[in-house]
Amino acid sequence: MDNTEGLIDNSEQKNSIMTPTKDNLIERIEAKGTILGHPKGLFLLFFTEMWERFSYYGMRGVLILYMTKMWAENGLNIPEDKATLYYGFFTGFVYFTPLLGGLIADRFIGQRRAITIGGITMFIAQLVLFSMNTHIGLAIGLVLLIIGNGFFKPNISTMVGQLYRPNDARRDSAFSIFYMGINLGALIAPLIIGLLAENWFAVKGVDADGKQIILSYGFKYAFLAAAIGMALGQVIFNLLAKKYLLEIGDAPIKVDKNTVVEEVIVSTEDKKIERQRITVIFILTFFVIFFWAGFEQAGSSMTLYTDKYINRFVFGWEIPTTFFQAFNPLLIVLLAPIFGWFWSSKYGRQLSTPIKMSLGMILLGIGFLFMLMATYGVQVNGTGDKEEVVKKAALIWLIMTYFFHTIGELCLSPVGLSMITKLAPVKLASLLMGVWMLSTFVANIIGGFIASYVEKLGAGTVFGSIALFVIILGVLMILVSKRLSKMMHGIN
Repeated sequence: MDNTEGLIDNSEQKNSIMTPTKDNLIERIEAKGTILGHPKGLFLLFFTEMWERFSYYGMRGVLILYMTKMWAENGLNIPEDKATLYYGFFTGFVYFTPLLGGLIADRFIGQRRAITIGGITMFIAQLVLFSMNTHIGLAIGLVLLIIGNGFFKPNISTMVGQLYRPNDARRDSAFSIFYMGINLGALIAPLIIGLLAENWFAVKGVDADGKQIILSYGFKYAFLAAAIGMALGQVIFNLLAKKYLLEIGDAPIKVDKNTVVEEVIVSTEDKKIERQRITVIFILTFFVIFFWAGFEQAGSSMTLYTDKYINRFVFGWEIPTTFFQAFNPLLIVLLAPIFGWFWSSKYGRQLSTPIKMSLGMILLGIGFLFMLMATYGVQVNGTGDKEEVVKKAALIWLIMTYFFHTIGELCLSPVGLSMITKLAPVKLASLLMGVWMLSTFVANIIGGFIASYVEKLGAGTVFGSIALFVIILGVLMILVSKRLSKMMHGIN
């Protein structure tokens, strides 16, 4: 999964202008008690984010199937090339609206109200998808999800940062705990949603060969479960926020007009260093666009391919397609502590940020090589509507793809977030973090266009082309890494 979700912390800048009661507020919050050395408010935000991610990833796990299945199967019968394009635009704009939602919260309504507005909007969106199984219902539901996500996503993470003083050593640990909430929600969502859509509420039958098949899917109940998860998170948040968060996020940030702002005279050399570091941010962000464009195929073209051409039977049980959306967050939960240990070891510290991110690109490409191998194991008769799958690809190819994609993500995404916070000037930190998010917005739209060509060009051609392209980009990053490291001026 994408690591930028929920991790944008603008509180460093906001806390730079400290009100006289700020320290007192944090002391009062800590007086409420701690869990694992952290304020209880952190775990309230943890569970709120977990249920929001359950709602989002649960919906996303069945979205492409819901759009492409036939009307008789309770789908919307949208052609695959159009469905993957819609999917790309939806997941893209999910990363665009948080810029606006954060701005509105900062200036007008405060983070807490923004989270509530976003949560209620997304709850209504899921109910629309549940109750209106039409193209119009899909459009309304997705637009409401984009709007609601814009209010929710940037503001809950900002509140995490506001639980701590600017130089509190626990802040990194706090965001690690919060990040676990994101992945926990993303992990359990596809499992529960998959069971609802493809098992418990699915109507099954047998084909001419006596093989059990799904005649119709329970997609609407998957959306209902997502709505319930969203509602549960909001109820918990609004019942306990006042108790454990006190005034944090309750009002928009106000700058004291009497605050004296000192002007810092920057030398010509300092300005040069600053410009070069910003240039590095833009260069690496450009490369990252293509990483996420490939990575996000997991929810579109790879889901469709898995559903049609991967042998999902294990010990006589067919694994629901949506279950594979849980594999990435499961691996992240298992592997993130290992990567965290390695990056801080003497060997990990020897690797520069550009090298780490280039490894992420190459590992993504290697993952797609396994998908390419999967295409060679598939045998079909006929084309289009008359296509008959004679032999499906082995499950191991898909598992290896997800494994390498996850390792690539751990090499690139958290390293990139850290890179922004280290290289960006304080006065531009929020803006440049926004640029980082916009790269994911662009990537998802590109990813949608890529997925739309799978049916025309063939899965093997698309997967192989992605693999070759991102590996070449990774090698190119290695070639320019020394120059980029020099432009970072001592920041690794």
